[in-house]
Amino acid sequence: MSGLRKLNMMDFTTLIPVREKKIESSPEEKLPELNAYKANRLAAALHPKSQKLIVSDVQILNDSAKLFTLCPDKEAGTEQLAYFSAGQYLCFTLKIGSVYTTRPYTICSSPKDALNGKYQILVKKVSDGFVSEYILNNWEKGTKVVSSGPLGNFTYEPLRDAKTVIGIAGGSGISVFYSLAKAVKEGTEDFSLTILYGSKTEKDILLKNELEELASGCEKIKIVHVLSDEKKDEFENGFIGADLIKKYAGTDSYSVFVCGPKAMYDFLEKEIPALNIRRKFVRFELSGVSKHAKDYKTFPCEKEGTYKLTVICAGKTVTAECSSEYTLLSALERNGIPAPARCRSGICGWCRSRLLSGEVFIPEESDGRRLADAQFGYIHPCATFPLGDITLEIPPVN
Repeated sequence: MSGLRKLNMMDFTTLIPVREKKIESSPEEKLPELNAYKANRLAAALHPKSQKLIVSDVQILNDSAKLFTLCPDKEAGTEQLAYFSAGQYLCFTLKIGSVYTTRPYTICSSPKDALNGKYQILVKKVSDGFVSEYILNNWEKGTKVVSSGPLGNFTYEPLRDAKTVIGIAGGSGISVFYSLAKAVKEGTEDFSLTILYGSKTEKDILLKNELEELASGCEKIKIVHVLSDEKKDEFENGFIGADLIKKYAGTDSYSVFVCGPKAMYDFLEKEIPALNIRRKFVRFELSGVSKHAKDYKTFPCEKEGTYKLTVICAGKTVTAECSSEYTLLSALERNGIPAPARCRSGICGWCRSRLLSGEVFIPEESDGRRLADAQFGYIHPCATFPLGDITLEIPPVN
C-alpha cells in the first residue's frame, strides 16, 4: 500500500503515446486464430456448446430406474468429455416424435471418471413423465445422444460451505451425492459427507451396494438409510427432519445439501429453521417446476383455460394453443417449436424471453429472474404459466 502511494499518477499519461507508437511499429501480420491460444482451447474444452455422446452401457437398477454410461462419440466430433465439478448436470436435447425438448440430468459419476472418458446418469421413471419413460424405453447400448457441457452450481465450495456436509437425498436425488462421495473418496474434494437417503422401502434404495462400497474404508463418508413405509432394525424410520439431521450432524459446524422431490423440499423448509444454522449453509438443488399449475396454492383457478399463443422468433411468427395447466416452455415444445432451455427450474435464464402481451402466472418459488427483467417484461417460459392469450418473443436455438 505504501508503494502505491509513492506512484506519480501523471506518469500514466505517458502510456497512451507509448502504446500508439508500439502499435504503429508492429508488422502487418495476420493474427493467429482464436483457438491458437491455450486459454481459448481450455475454455472450449471445459465449456463446449454441445457434446456428442454414445451410450456404452446400461445397468438396470430396479423396475423403474437405470444407470446409463456415456462415452464420447469421436466419429461425431467429440474427442473427449468436458471436465466438471461433482454436483453439476448435463442437459440433453431430444426429439421425440414432433416434440423438441431438453432434460437436465445430474452427472452421477465422478470428475475423475470424465478424464477417463466416462459419464454416468441415473434415470428414474417419473409418474406421468414424458422424457424419462422415453429414455428408459429407447436408450440402449450404441444409442447416440447430444448433451450440453456441464452446468449448475450445486457444488462444494470451501469458502462458503462448512467442512462437514449433511446430504439429504430422496429418490434419484442420490445421483448428486453419489458423485460427491466418489469425488471425496478419490481425493478430488476434501470434506466429510454424511448422506441421509430417504426411500419408501429397502427395495426402493438406488445404488445401495455402490454407496456402501464408497463408505467402506473411507471415514469421511457415512451413509444412513431412512425408510418411510417400512420398519427394519438396521434403518432409520420415518421422514428426514430436524431431529434426524441433528442426530447425525455432530457438534461441529455443518452445511445441509438437499436433492430430491418437491414434497421433500416443502417438508424440509419447515424443519430447517429448527437447526439454527446460518442460511448460507443450506443448499437446495434445482427441483424443476411442477408440471401442473394447480400444484401451486397461489394459482388463480378462475383463470384456468386454453389460450392462443403467438410466438415470434428471428423475424418469423407462428401461432399455437397453450393451456394454463402447463408452462409456456411445455406449450412451445408440444407444438414443435424449438426453444432454448437448460435447468427447467426458472433459474439459469437460458430460456429468457420477452413477453410482448398477455397475463401470466409465475410461482414465487420458481421466479429466478433479475429484478430488471421482471420490470421490463422478460420471463423464463420454463417457469411461467399462461392466464390468457400470449404473445412471446423467444431467442432462436443455436
